Amino acid sequence: MLITRHADAVSVLADTRYVPPPVPQDAPSGTLAWLRSQVSRFSTGEVHADRRRLVTERLAALDPAALRQSATAKTLERGGDWPGVPTAVLGAALGITDEKRLTGAVTAAAAGYLSGEAGPEADAAVADLVELLSGAGDPIPGITILLQAHAATTALIANALTHAEPGADTGADTDDLLHETLRHDPPLKASRRLDRQTGEEVTIDLVAANRDPAVFQQPERFDVSRGPTPHLTFGSGVRPCPASAHALALAAGVLEAILRPEDTR
Repeated sequence: MLITRHADAVSVLADTRYVPPPVPQDAPSGTLAWLRSQVSRFSTGEVHADRRRLVTERLAALDPAALRQSATAKTLERGGDWPGVPTAVLGAALGITDEKRLTGAVTAAAAGYLSGEAGPEADAAVADLVELLSGAGDPIPGITILLQAHAATTALIANALTHAEPGADTGADTDDLLHETLRHDPPLKASRRLDRQTGEEVTIDLVAANRDPAVFQQPERFDVSRGPTPHLTFGSGVRPCPASAHALALAAGVLEAILRPEDTR
């Protein structure tokens, strides 16, 4: 079933009978498939609650304002060459000093994190991430934060930049630009759930739901004056993204360095 209306999407996301499609639980330790079986994103019930708590505890030690400042400084330091900055900043905040090793491992592991498509390179990257993060106790929460932030934050920045080109309608600050980008061009286009009662798979079209005319006026128009809106890019209901403030901080820090470098020096 495909869901395109905002209200229907909110209803599904708030209903505990809809869960992420299950992932294999018997993969060898240290592989990408094993990692997917250990994280909160693909788990349900009390297991999900326990794993999510560990992630939120780790996130609580990461100050979004500090991440934003670091992302700006790192982007300026690189002369505007921003890809990799969010991962480097997050990794440093998590205590990882080997930036090159971290960035390579995150990039390789993130490629199949959502889809489950893995290979020797991804498996080796997961093993590397476990080693990099083992010094601070359980490495899984930190890996979860890094992988879920990698592709989504990178895509969010790239999408925002397409609306910040000369002549684009960007007559507002960086935060407003990001809020409207999240609504109009979400980095993740769809979210999947499984109905535990019927076994039916449900796909939520986030682009369509975020442009539902019943909720958003002139939904196809990119309008930075909207400010925050009830978009569903960060989820809703039972499983909202626990790191939305951190993702926005990282993206805003990068964008400020690129779009308004004179205001950040």
